[in-house]
Amino acid sequence: MQALPPAARRRCVILVAALASLASAPALARLPPLTPEQQQAAAVKKQQAAAQAEKEKQELAASMDKVAERWRARANANGWETHPPTPVAAVPGIKASETQATPAGQPGGRLGDAAANAPVRSEKLETAPPSGDVKDPAKKGK
Repeated sequence: MQALPPAARRRCVILVAALASLASAPALARLPPLTPEQQQAAAVKKQQAAAQAEKEKQELAASMDKVAERWRARANANGWETHPPTPVAAVPGIKASETQATPAGQPGGRLGDAAANAPVRSEKLETAPPSGDVKDPAKKGK
């Protein structure tokens, strides 16, 4: 198969770009704003979904606790060694960063004097000795 001449190739690229822009035009169209009734229905639907998700979450936790209790009872009956369950703290979630006092978690959002004046130890900057788990530089490229 023979390659296209540069002019024909350029025309093909322009044609493909034009078709792609035409195909994506409907995605740029705006929908009309929601009516108050539609907004209210969406809010109700969102609340119902949140309530359903919370219910399913509780059911899952209860099911996992039931399985763990059954395993512990079986383990005790068989003489297996068991340890008390580990208490797990709740995950702070996505909004955990909003509760920080400052952006860096430091007073005033800046590093303290000790941290700012700490020496930088880096193999790349040759301010630290090379790691023992790297290749021998004498055998470089082998």
